Amino acid sequence: MAELTPITVICGPTGAGKTAAALELAEQYQVEIVNADSRQIIRHLNIGTAKPTAEERQQARFHLLDLVEPGERYSAYRFIEDASGAIRDILACGKIPVMVGGTGLYLRALSEGVIEIPRSDPTVRERLEAEMQELGPEAMHERLKQVDPVEAAGLHPNNRVRVIRALEILGLTGKTKTELAATDAYKRCEYDFDFHCLAPDRARLYDRINTRVNAMMAYGLLQEVQDLVNQGLRDGIRKANVIGYSELLDHLEGALTLDEAVEKIKQNTRRYAKRQMTWFRNQTESKFHQTTGSLLEAVRFD
Repeated sequence: MAELTPITVICGPTGAGKTAAALELAEQYQVEIVNADSRQIIRHLNIGTAKPTAEERQQARFHLLDLVEPGERYSAYRFIEDASGAIRDILACGKIPVMVGGTGLYLRALSEGVIEIPRSDPTVRERLEAEMQELGPEAMHERLKQVDPVEAAGLHPNNRVRVIRALEILGLTGKTKTELAATDAYKRCEYDFDFHCLAPDRARLYDRINTRVNAMMAYGLLQEVQDLVNQGLRDGIRKANVIGYSELLDHLEGALTLDEAVEKIKQNTRRYAKRQMTWFRNQTESKFHQTTGSLLEAVRFD
């Protein structure tokens, strides 16, 4: 597998136009799309996650959609297994796999593998993030160097996300990431990846987000949420905590007017996109493109 051309990944913030770019590639090449968006793996949540429409699924085959029920756990460890299997199947059929999505946890798993931790404790992460804010990246990197010098040697102190993650693994398991990487708890994808980040300028991205939320509402997002509540999926939707669904549940329960809920969806989506861009800049060895045209010029399968 090491001799294979690296698998193309189209990443970027929500609303950037990643799926549309992948579909344009599918018009030119025998491309099949592997989803790397944690929201689109959830069944029933269609409009608010911008899941591919029936028409788009006629243009290209999509993989890793609709895998779990709302609220059901799906780990990055499982994602690596599922993504590897999908890529193998696509290549075996003589087609070209292209991964598309913006979920940082999944993309990090692709690029560096993942440690499966059976239990989690959000207070550990919260404490480390607070200490990073208070003490600064140099001090936290030095702390990691003392307990896991191998992992620290491969990380720049400014890579706050990965420094915190390495310390979090130690806090949760009592073992360093380096120690766990030598066990069955570590899983790495068998392929290499070529990351292309679609990153419009902020003003254009936010305008796209606002327009898309309006389109989702016009397309029937509120009715979709009401139907899911009627099917008994309210608690699962709450647990899934997906933007668009949580705010409209608040509206249906009387906590927000519809206008307030829609404005909150836009605001929360813009904030999410901003967090994604911070992650992409700090985390992946990615080529950045402000426009779809620039990305398509760079991604060739000739």
